[in-house]
Amino acid sequence: MIIRFVIFDMDNVLYDYDHPKRLTALAKMTGRPAGDIDRIVFAGPEEDAAEKGTPNTPEEYLAQYQRLLEHPISRETWVDIRRDMMTEWPDMLAHVEAIKQDHEVALLTNNGMMLKDALYEVAPALEPIFGDRGHASAEFGTRKPDPNIYLILCKRYGFKPEETLFIDDRLDNVEGAREAGLTAYQFTSEPAFASYVRTLGLLN
Repeated sequence: MIIRFVIFDMDNVLYDYDHPKRLTALAKMTGRPAGDIDRIVFAGPEEDAAEKGTPNTPEEYLAQYQRLLEHPISRETWVDIRRDMMTEWPDMLAHVEAIKQDHEVALLTNNGMMLKDALYEVAPALEPIFGDRGHASAEFGTRKPDPNIYLILCKRYGFKPEETLFIDDRLDNVEGAREAGLTAYQFTSEPAFASYVRTLGLLN
């Protein structure tokens, strides 16, 4: 089956994702140890639930974030910190642009509704590429690597799983996509990715 649809993860695929930088910024702002913030805010059950759509609004997500952080934080500050921890990878973005010339593309990141709401504020280079096809898992009530999330996205855009390629840096997410019937590739580096998609005829 020829690949017609390509789904990309965001963090550590299209953008560098510097989580320690975010923890440092939050620790400085709150006076709390970075390790405590990581454990309570990001590694706890609340963030996992948020990535599955609970809370289901950005406002409720931010309220939960403040409660876990035990410190007030505005939407503007949340966006600034999330944007500052990310650095776009121009070569990867250029590859996506090239693939987009002859194939449909979409973005799927495991994140809550706050990230969905602010997606193109924190990652502005993605807006002209993905437009209304930039998605956070919270929209679908589940998260990668649940096979259902890949099937939902394929159905939304009218593609069969077997004609869809999924790119992610996490092996578990790749395996979930394969279980759903997609072709899936674990991203490790830009040169390796470019070589792989050329074998599929997606890049010259």
